[in-house]
Amino acid sequence: MSSRAPADYGKNVFINCPFDEEYLPLLRAITFTVTFCGFNARCALEVQDASEVRLAKILRLILESRLSIHDISRTALDRENGLPRFNMPFELGICVGAAHFGGKSQAQKRLLVLDVERYRFQKFLSDIAGQDIKAHHNDQPTAISVTREWLNDFHSGGSLPGGKAIAAQYRRFCDRIPTMLKAIRLHESEVLFSDWKRLIEQWLKEPEV
Repeated sequence: MSSRAPADYGKNVFINCPFDEEYLPLLRAITFTVTFCGFNARCALEVQDASEVRLAKILRLILESRLSIHDISRTALDRENGLPRFNMPFELGICVGAAHFGGKSQAQKRLLVLDVERYRFQKFLSDIAGQDIKAHHNDQPTAISVTREWLNDFHSGGSLPGGKAIAAQYRRFCDRIPTMLKAIRLHESEVLFSDWKRLIEQWLKEPEV
């Protein structure tokens, strides 16, 4: 794997979060915010390629993304095996390591860490104490707002619209989804991460009415 950062390195935002149905509304809201703000949302779900080992894909996405969002809120025990899932803290650790040991371009990495409550992480991941953890409270407008506030520091075109304004645009977009899906003959249950990004990009090109 090449260590050279791609041309769009500064615009890529790696989203490290749970992939279950319960979290899906937050993932979609965060992806919309990243795209609306002029950045490129990247996620391990973006390509359905069985030929690429999952960890290799994650390492590549981290390498290619200056910015990353890490939601470490999923700490509940799994119902089937009684164990928590450590994927999100693991990938956060890879990003931190890349920023410290990955060379000049990787040293430019900036991270947003999310949890349900702001200081809850101290009970299970105290090594990141001192980081400015943001809480989304499992609320889409709040997730949109904290994501916008963080991205505003890296946006080169002046201040971004506020979180409330972006949340209002997200509601408009969601209202359009049934019509857009019907036009491409895609059921809502079949929408993949790549489909969601295309829908956002298509909607952003539509003239406002």
